[in-house]
Amino acid sequence: MSDITVLVADDHPLLRAAVVHSLRQALPQVTVIEVASAATLETALDQHAEIELVLLDLTMPGARGFSSLLHVRGAHPDVPVVIVSSNDHPRVIRRAQQFGAAGFIPKSAPAETLGQAVAAVLDGGVWFPAMAAERSESDALLATRLAQLTPQQFRVLLCLADGLLNKQIAYELGLAENTVKVHVTAILKKLECHSRTQAAVLVKALEPEGDAGAGV
Repeated sequence: MSDITVLVADDHPLLRAAVVHSLRQALPQVTVIEVASAATLETALDQHAEIELVLLDLTMPGARGFSSLLHVRGAHPDVPVVIVSSNDHPRVIRRAQQFGAAGFIPKSAPAETLGQAVAAVLDGGVWFPAMAAERSESDALLATRLAQLTPQQFRVLLCLADGLLNKQIAYELGLAENTVKVHVTAILKKLECHSRTQAAVLVKALEPEGDAGAGV
């Protein structure tokens, strides 16, 4: 397991450095790629096919709750994602699992926990703390619907959630306005929404509970 490449995504330099340090303690020969935003996360995954694992904080610039997790799972389904977050509410952990994470490590956990979790996930397993929260059927349905979106449609959806018009989305993503219209139509159909507002509400549902101050 020493010759692996791990992507660490966290916008807080000191916390990211702590994660990287713990990772190298557990796997001395690991190659680490560091990013600090949702956009650089996407770019790194597109440019580095050798990445075998992502350690992901939930609160980075450009991310909406679990949106980065869902995007990685949709665009790179073969790359497992372990959430590393200060928000370790049982419901958050359960939702991370339902949205496709292979593991969840609270930032308050001992340093050796990261090594244990990474080893379990790289071995094809999962690693989650004990959870009291029950499985949510609404989250399961939401995850199923969002999984139907292409990576580009997911980007358009996040722009919709920010209240951008088609022309603004086209500029933001470098697309033709007609292409954006086609994506919006497909998004609403796949998510079974009747309006852009309904779609935006679904994105809002990706925000973890008790998220105030999380990620620091």
